[in-house]
Amino acid sequence: MVNVLPGNERVAYNELTRIEGIKDIYHVFGEYDFVVIIEVADLGDLNSIVDLIREASNVTATQTIVGAELK
Repeated sequence: MVNVLPGNERVAYNELTRIEGIKDIYHVFGEYDFVVIIEVADLGDLNSIVDLIREASNVTATQTIVGAELK
């Protein structure tokens, strides 16, 4: 989940779309501004992408949740 500077959602969305490894971005209402879906092979790759998200100029906070497939 990602929070951005108020009023900068469109700019932040455009920034996020340029980060390689992001699969989907959903603009949501409530505690967070975006839910960002990242699909990676390992946690090292996840960490690298999350670091890039946190470096985006309009991002103020992130919350990472790791999902696992049930079989």
